Amino acid sequence: MTRIPLVRQLLVVLGCLLMVLSPLVGAIPGPGGIFVFAAGLSLALKYSGLAKRLYVRFKRRHPTKGRWADWGLRRRSAMRREERLKAQQAAETAADD
Repeated sequence: MTRIPLVRQLLVVLGCLLMVLSPLVGAIPGPGGIFVFAAGLSLALKYSGLAKRLYVRFKRRHPTKGRWADWGLRRRSAMRREERLKAQQAAETAADD
């Protein structure tokens, strides 16, 4: 179903709408605004090339914040990258011994 261009565009619009509405939900007691924003961001990142490019640019400028965002969104690409870095560090440590 998500291969249909109209559906993809509607999901991107829904994601943007959720991100815009998150401050309103955040005014309600509890952490609801964070979850609404994360849901909107994940929809936008999954179905929009522009959102992906902007996100990569943000991560390059702010690597620590990008790492936290990846962790919070549980992005598979970030998990693979972290595993690769750990394996690389372990190999370098083993080579030094």
